[in-house]
Amino acid sequence: MDGLSFSLDIGRLQDEPDDSQVVERDMVIIGAGPAGLTAGIYAGRAQMNPLILVGQALGGQAATTMDVENYPGFPEGVGGMALAEQMNTHATRFGAEIAFEEVTSVDFESYPYRVQTYGPTYLAKTIVICTGASPRKLGVPGEADFIGRGVSFCATCDGFFYRDKTVVVVGGGDSALEEGLYLARLAREVIIVHRRDQLRGSPLLQERAFANERIRFEWNAVVDEVLGDGAVSGVRLRDTKTDETRDIAADGVFVYIGLIPNTSLFEKKLALDEQGYISTDQRQRTSVPGVYAAGDVQDPWFRQVVIAAGAGAAAAIEAERFLSEQEYKAASNS
Repeated sequence: MDGLSFSLDIGRLQDEPDDSQVVERDMVIIGAGPAGLTAGIYAGRAQMNPLILVGQALGGQAATTMDVENYPGFPEGVGGMALAEQMNTHATRFGAEIAFEEVTSVDFESYPYRVQTYGPTYLAKTIVICTGASPRKLGVPGEADFIGRGVSFCATCDGFFYRDKTVVVVGGGDSALEEGLYLARLAREVIIVHRRDQLRGSPLLQERAFANERIRFEWNAVVDEVLGDGAVSGVRLRDTKTDETRDIAADGVFVYIGLIPNTSLFEKKLALDEQGYISTDQRQRTSVPGVYAAGDVQDPWFRQVVIAAGAGAAAAIEAERFLSEQEYKAASNS
């Protein structure tokens, strides 16, 4: 891949700090979504004794999806959290270790690489980054004030609180439609607000949404403000064609307008693209030898569970090859 370098001076090894909380590992996987857990399966089968650092939640964005209907082997669909739990069981069966630790910093300047958490410091010979992406926020008045009090980014997490109520879903892609359909099982009315006059979601999801009598659409509209006093009472919409505004009543607002890659830890340490995603080549290699990335953290195009899982498998295979090459070089030089 243009701009990426894959040379490593294994003679410049990092001195081990005098600290009982420093742990050496052959492979550290940062993130436990489909990419990270699949990497753990492959690395475990390769006898690499991988450590998977979960971070804030097992399963990543996939775990917040009510039904995953397009993952091979599940013709009737499978719940996102259920799929994550099965992947976790699969990975640990082959020797992957799960640690509910959140990474606070990384150091790729010396080798082995340093991964710092709130607990132990890990010295890793290879690293697979699978930190995923987070929901993009509207950035309008009222949104931050009402997060947890009417503004949500996860229907499967918070939908229960809106039984027989009216909710607004912002967005027009697959995520907005999937979560809107889920909310329609619980809410009295679901209002999907989209800035255009056509949806971007898949034809099947569009068909289901249009056929659902509890769902209605506000076309050519954006949310200018989330309204409320203590809790959400509605939203102020602005017409994208006329610029006119009007208020509609609602008890909750669910936002699905895209994702932002979770790459703040890696700024100025790895090559990122103009959107902030980690740049990788076709073999999941980053700009630092022995460091790989897989899943939504490096994939701004597909954002599919099956593709993230495949990328995680590829990253683990490449990491195992890298480690074998370093061990061979070390043995040859001894």
